[in-house]
Amino acid sequence: MIDAHVHLERGPYTLEWVDRFVQTAVSRGIQELCLLEHCYMFPEFLPMYDGILGQSAYMDQWFARTNGHRDLQEYLGLVEQARGTQWPIQLRFGLEVCYFPEHEGMIRRLTEKLGLDFLVGSVHYVDGFAFDHRAEHWAGRDVDALYRRYFALSVQLAQSRLFDGIAHPDCIKLFGHAPSFSRSPWYEALAQAVAENGLYAEQSTGIARRTGAPIGMAPDLLTAMQRRGVRLLTASDAHAPEDVGLWIPQAQALLGS
Repeated sequence: MIDAHVHLERGPYTLEWVDRFVQTAVSRGIQELCLLEHCYMFPEFLPMYDGILGQSAYMDQWFARTNGHRDLQEYLGLVEQARGTQWPIQLRFGLEVCYFPEHEGMIRRLTEKLGLDFLVGSVHYVDGFAFDHRAEHWAGRDVDALYRRYFALSVQLAQSRLFDGIAHPDCIKLFGHAPSFSRSPWYEALAQAVAENGLYAEQSTGIARRTGAPIGMAPDLLTAMQRRGVRLLTASDAHAPEDVGLWIPQAQALLGS
């Protein structure tokens, strides 16, 4: 089994901290562990986030508290240390990059020579709206418009050829909001874009852990991905060692293998 999306951000960049994730993975039968960081942890990427500032006091406070406080070279140094160390399972290291279509050039410039094993793209913002922070932030929002824009951005992410995979492909559902229209055409469009551009897609348990939503992609989206032969990787989106591998067997079972 694989856990393809695990964040290191809550601890130091040391082999001892990595080992805590590895030990949990081993105890839960994970054979391959993909460790990464959010790109917003590093100052180099902060200009991409100018559009989310000034939208709310909450987001401004969150941004000041969490963004740009890590050293990218220190992270890359840890990656090299870990690559020179023997582990009981396979380790890979990467970066989760928020996708903003207007910043494709910056993303390419900042990531193309990092020497990481993978880059996974994610949509966390819809025209400046951080839809996955608090359910109450959805009050008064046009759900239909947000869904259309979210999936349009996700298709652009896949077509950008910047990334190896797409993270939690329909995470906009996490607080239970649903559009008035059928999502099937968008599912088909996203699955086609992911397949045509050679990305993998995550079958994630992270939303289920956070909000109690069903594990993984919506069944119709999963079917569309499978029909096109998209590579699907189970992922916990863990942010702490104790969450590594949670519900990965259940996510794998939903893949039918």
